[in-house]
Amino acid sequence: MFKPLDPLLHSELRLAIMSLLISDIEAEFPYIKEQTGATAGNLSVQVDKLTAAGYIEVEKTFKGKRPCTICRITAKGHQAFEAYIEALKSYLQIDKS
Repeated sequence: MFKPLDPLLHSELRLAIMSLLISDIEAEFPYIKEQTGATAGNLSVQVDKLTAAGYIEVEKTFKGKRPCTICRITAKGHQAFEAYIEALKSYLQIDKS
């Protein structure tokens, strides 16, 4: 039986963001932008959606005099990502009986 896929994580860019954060735990906005190839505007919208869902948290700070935005995965986000991977696995299993 197939498990449902989380529609929030099924978006390519949101999945890419979560994939980066699951391994690095936190990352600065420019790094995520560079790694995903997203525009700043699109990335900002997707980060807002993940934040609203409680999957990531965003800290706005400064490096010297320059603004710095840091994204971190939350425990809820970690659980959601793991559940998404398990759901994907259910689609990939082939009954060999």
